[in-house]
Amino acid sequence: MARRRWIADEVSGNRAYLTGKHAEHLARVLRARIGQEFDIAAAGGVRRGRILAVGPERVEFELGQEVSASAVLPVTVVLSIFKFDRMEWAIEKCTELGVARIVPAIAQRTEPHLAAAAVNRVERWQRIVRQASEQSRRPSPPEISAPVKLKDVLTLPGGSRMVLAETERQTALKNAVQSHGDGELLLAVGPEGGWTEAELKSFRQANWTAVSLGGSILRAETAAIAAIAVVMAELG
Repeated sequence: MARRRWIADEVSGNRAYLTGKHAEHLARVLRARIGQEFDIAAAGGVRRGRILAVGPERVEFELGQEVSASAVLPVTVVLSIFKFDRMEWAIEKCTELGVARIVPAIAQRTEPHLAAAAVNRVERWQRIVRQASEQSRRPSPPEISAPVKLKDVLTLPGGSRMVLAETERQTALKNAVQSHGDGELLLAVGPEGGWTEAELKSFRQANWTAVSLGGSILRAETAAIAAIAVVMAELG
């Protein structure tokens, strides 16, 4: 059976530490014991960790040999803000699939009360990506930024910048990814109801490539997961 993986809160030399609620879960819920071994993600890598000390808010590990870690794709997904329960499911699954960064974006069709509340969800989203990273055995969680406006999305740098568009009929996402060269790949996913024509025009004017997942009309969270799965298959 694979050892459970934890992402360290602190690292010093060959010592790593879980702190706060992270440590409390391991110590009290899982009843950690001195001498137990886990995989510890720290400083961009993963090493074998043996528990040296257990406290209610701090667990100390001695770090040993390196172990294999799943790959992180050089992919940023721009995820337009939509209903939080569905969006958070998409955030979790994008993390499991290996994206490097998630950028929540406020689109024209983002509901105003969700846009206003999104800034207060960032800490929760960070917890979600951390837990999903541990579950999927990533070496580190993806970066997840504070919500940004579309004008800030348009200027994000990347080797390839693609926007999913229901109205696109010529360029399939799979084919566009096959033409991706070096550097980061950015993929923008619209909200419920999709991007407006004005937004798609702005993307094109900023030299983003409109791409399609096919003729089906998908929920925002389904489109995000399907798109990242395609990208993963082509780049992986």
